[in-house]
Amino acid sequence: MAEITDTSVAIRQASTKRPNAIVGFFARLFREKPLGAAGAVICLIFLFAGVFADLLAPYGYNQIMPINRMKPPSWQFWFGTDNLGRDIFSRILYGARLSVIIGLSAAGLATIISVVLGITTGYLGGKFDMLVQRFVDAWMSFPELVVLIVVVAVVGPGMFPVIGILGCFLGIAGSRIIRSAVLSVREQSYIHAAQSIGGGTQRILWRHILPNVMPPVIVLFTTRVGAVILAEASLSFLGLGVPPPAPSWGGMLTGSSRNYMYLAPWMALAPGICLTLVVFSINMFGDALRDLLDPRMRTHR
Repeated sequence: MAEITDTSVAIRQASTKRPNAIVGFFARLFREKPLGAAGAVICLIFLFAGVFADLLAPYGYNQIMPINRMKPPSWQFWFGTDNLGRDIFSRILYGARLSVIIGLSAAGLATIISVVLGITTGYLGGKFDMLVQRFVDAWMSFPELVVLIVVVAVVGPGMFPVIGILGCFLGIAGSRIIRSAVLSVREQSYIHAAQSIGGGTQRILWRHILPNVMPPVIVLFTTRVGAVILAEASLSFLGLGVPPPAPSWGGMLTGSSRNYMYLAPWMALAPGICLTLVVFSINMFGDALRDLLDPRMRTHR
């Protein structure tokens, strides 16, 4: 009896000393992927800036100060002012909020569509898989930017149309990645065992298939965030994104920024550098997640 008690105490102590899985994952991220860790830190900084833009911005995003027109960067105006006297740093912060909302919402919608299509077609197969994949082939054959411009021109600019259009477009195209992961998981022995004991299709999909394809789903979501932010900036640059006076980074790169590029280059440099830095950091973080979560990469190492 005493031996059993001592064994249980030892097991309990070992379990309490076992590090948290999340802490261990981030420790591996900073140790093995320093560039991906730096990308994660930059993403968190921009996320914090977007969420708390009301508290961090020294001025309103549309506060016009004619006496301070086209002021260069200084201690008062960190990123300078535009041709109307608006503080560019404040507009960058509010633009980060807009990019965060659109990026996370559209990437979440795209991931849900990709997961639903990829899991069902990859597991069921047959004629249903063939019909859906031929539709995906036809969808992917159209140029992305051209389709986005046409649909936004018909539906109209705005935040919610951009989220819906980008989510559907990227979700249908990304279902191929999830489907390929499901095809490999479907042939595992535990799936055949679940089928042999009479497990229903819905139970197998959500209890066995989905948990085992979560690593590519997570990576797909992170990469889609950067793609959505870049696509929204492209649409705003063309005048088809979120209409002014909303401070979109793509909208800040067009119009007056191009007209006054030589007189006030900071008007185009500030949003351009922020956009490049955010998309680059998200992609680096997504690549690091792929390397850390993919069991084949761990086996190779």
